[in-house]
Amino acid sequence: MFSKETYMARRATLMERMGSGVCLFLGNDEQGLHYAGNTFRYRQDSTFLYYFGISQAGLSAIIDVDNARTILFGDELTIDDIIWMGVQPTLHQKAERVGITEVQPARKLMEYIDKCGVEKRAVSYLPPYRAEHRLKLMDWLGLPPSEQPGSVPFIRAVVSQRNFKTEEEIVEIERACNVTADMHIEAMRVLRPGMMEYEVVAAMEAVAMANGCETSFATIATINGQTLHNHYHGNKVNEGDLFLIDAGAETAMGYAGDMSSTIPASKTFTTRQREVYEIQNAMHNGAVAALRPGINYMDVYDYSSLILVEGMKNLGLMKGNAEDAVREGAHALFFPHGLGHMMGLDVHDMENLGEVWVGYDGQPKSTQFGRRSQRLALPLQPGFVLTVEPGIYFIPELIDLWQKEGKFADFINYDKVQTYKDFGGIRNEEDYLITPTGARRLGKQIPLTPEEVEALR
Repeated sequence: MFSKETYMARRATLMERMGSGVCLFLGNDEQGLHYAGNTFRYRQDSTFLYYFGISQAGLSAIIDVDNARTILFGDELTIDDIIWMGVQPTLHQKAERVGITEVQPARKLMEYIDKCGVEKRAVSYLPPYRAEHRLKLMDWLGLPPSEQPGSVPFIRAVVSQRNFKTEEEIVEIERACNVTADMHIEAMRVLRPGMMEYEVVAAMEAVAMANGCETSFATIATINGQTLHNHYHGNKVNEGDLFLIDAGAETAMGYAGDMSSTIPASKTFTTRQREVYEIQNAMHNGAVAALRPGINYMDVYDYSSLILVEGMKNLGLMKGNAEDAVREGAHALFFPHGLGHMMGLDVHDMENLGEVWVGYDGQPKSTQFGRRSQRLALPLQPGFVLTVEPGIYFIPELIDLWQKEGKFADFINYDKVQTYKDFGGIRNEEDYLITPTGARRLGKQIPLTPEEVEALR
């Protein structure tokens, strides 16, 4: 964890921005995998980590702005816990390390909330994303699970802090990015025709474990890159396949890396693979070159999409005016997701608080296919950490559906596109910090150009 001064300063800033009221923080509990005693890997709630720094199940906290009190609620380990888990610092000791002096038993939280009710003081909470959170909010605040949207002023106060990464956070994120890069480089080294996808995954995740990290999300490593979130790893890799990877490391403090790469199973790309790969590289490099304070990230998305359309026109897959094609959404046949997202303690930072607040500052999102998946549409500011991840995909079902519906026939040459239905997909992704003068890549550079990738094959 960081120093106690860091957590004290974060809480003080939150109090200042809230001005008044009572803020409730729900830590995460253990989750049973297939029975209570066999749990999933424990991961503390990221906002709880941000303000309190303690990764332990069964905790909750209150920041009472009106009375300038910060209270941690939880129970000390019993002798039964110690027998199974070993001796650990007490909860009071952990609290002292993050500058908290008031610790109360878990059962006391309900009493505190009831007292707030008697005093007619509303308790603010963040949107729940786990079943136990919803049940607790129902018990503690009397809110049915379907009526728990979260408190907007609280959400906005948290977002206004967590969106801007401090120097010590950047150091931790960069460590995650370095390990993430090593995971991808290892995959480029080991991938061979005849391997199973899960063998590549095993080699990558071993790199994370060897560096004291976990994975920051479920690894995508597949010959079916046209499926955007493909977590199945049971296919054999064959000569001529493209192998798409999207994977990241998470440090012990919870900070994430997130990178993508696309590798030919053979030692070199085929001519067709290389042509499409170079268009994707141009999309990526164009987006990176555009990163700077003040530019709206949706404008960077549009610029990357224009590069895609011009490249596809050169291959005979698209036609017409590129700006018209992007404005109307024809490019999304090949690029059906966004350009990137915020990153930090969550790989999609603060996604549980709502994209409309994190990435849009409360403004409505587009409903256009493809564009609606853009998670960030704010003017970029120094301290933002975000991903750049354009992609090109040939999704047979989407191609057939749009052709049947006659969508964007003025822009798409469907007869030619049909010949690419066995292509798969390409995505390359890097993580960037917005600086006062531009942007800086975080972590080691993974091979990006066709020549760089082939050199490791």
